[in-house]
Amino acid sequence: MNARLPLYSSVMLLFVTAHGAVAQVSESVAADAIRLEHPAKVVWEMGLQLSVVGGEATGVVATCPLPVDWPEQSIKVLAEDVSDNVSRVTYKELDGAVRQMIITVPRLQVGETARVVIRLEVDKFWIEAPRDPTTLSRPTKLNGDLRSYLQPSPYIESRDRKIQSLAKELLDGDAPAWQQVEGLFDWIRDNIEYRFDENIKSCVQALDDGVGDCEEMSSLFIATCRAAGIPARAVWIPGHTYPEFYLVDAQGQGHWFPCQIAGEGHDFGRMPEYKPILQKGDRFRITGARTPQRYVKPTLTAKNATGTPKIEWILRPVTMPQAGDE
Repeated sequence: MNARLPLYSSVMLLFVTAHGAVAQVSESVAADAIRLEHPAKVVWEMGLQLSVVGGEATGVVATCPLPVDWPEQSIKVLAEDVSDNVSRVTYKELDGAVRQMIITVPRLQVGETARVVIRLEVDKFWIEAPRDPTTLSRPTKLNGDLRSYLQPSPYIESRDRKIQSLAKELLDGDAPAWQQVEGLFDWIRDNIEYRFDENIKSCVQALDDGVGDCEEMSSLFIATCRAAGIPARAVWIPGHTYPEFYLVDAQGQGHWFPCQIAGEGHDFGRMPEYKPILQKGDRFRITGARTPQRYVKPTLTAKNATGTPKIEWILRPVTMPQAGDE
């Protein structure tokens, strides 16, 4: 079993990307498109703190994931705090869905810390389901980026025979695509008992056990959608994971729709959430890793060390709105 990524302590920064700035709310939004509503501003402090125990370390390099903008969020840097012993901070974009911050510290002695803390203002929308999803359908033509969301990922075994069988049972019929995917959503919530575990397991194991938490339940939803030819992916926010699925409207325009697979209520096609999105995806190609990674996680290395280098991943809200505040 592999330990989970501790998403309660994470980090993010502002980068404007091809995803574009946060979309504007408009009454002219098509009836079969997502709706961005209830805008709010929240402030977070995020960053990294490095130390060494029992000696010193040289050539220290630490990395952590930094999310990009998405239609439902826009991020502005309010302040940066970089300690004097940090010699370099650089950034690398990974798969268009997350950026990796790379911190270099030439020397770190016992009792000393290296620190990078960023204060961010996050403009965030709730996502509401389309008013009329009946015209939505499965995509028939996909570009390379979207085809990647049909491939197996770590712990998301979309080609397993059990997953294929479940997809055929729940997603192979004449009902509208939205109704079929919602049926899968309901089936997982009815048949997989939510139970948190420090160790992550595959979606096939969760299906066999009938037990899982937000990661396993999301993985099972994603794998089954992919087995039926519906692109799907994981979304990572502090302390939680949920899935998105992709359908096209009557004009052939594609849309990503979220759902709260492990939560109270029936949030299908909507996401009433103000926590920042850290990354989207579950199949990242990372330098030094031989196989695709489920998520971009922090790393810490040192060329030479007489002590033990330590990394603290900082993520703390400064202000958070109450549900429904605008």
